[in-house]
Amino acid sequence: MPKHRETIPACTFFDLVLWLLRRRSRLRVVGRSMWPVLQPGDEVLVKPLARSSPKHRSLCVGDIVTLWHPTQPGLKIVKRIAQIDQTLGQAGDRYFVRGDNPEESTDSRQFGWIKGDLILGKVVCRFDLD
Repeated sequence: MPKHRETIPACTFFDLVLWLLRRRSRLRVVGRSMWPVLQPGDEVLVKPLARSSPKHRSLCVGDIVTLWHPTQPGLKIVKRIAQIDQTLGQAGDRYFVRGDNPEESTDSRQFGWIKGDLILGKVVCRFDLD
């Protein structure tokens, strides 16, 4: 898994327009599970996945995603897709997600494979107006 801050590009003007139009959501990172790619306090823009059944086709191993924690309702987390299991067919894809900082990450190593319907969106850029 890549561990360079450059793996998440800075937001472009187009990304900011999409955020203003509510086509992207903004998320502040809490914790060090994705360090050094994402630091506590970093903000990212997330492209929500379509609600239709083929919504997960665009996800690939290595993508950073936001998802609902499978055992703590209401908690959003940020992880990297480490593996995709497509043996159940398109509608039944499962994902193995991991934090880039395994010592400080609760991820699929603890809670197992997750269903695709827990994934909210894909991190597309770092929100940094400096």
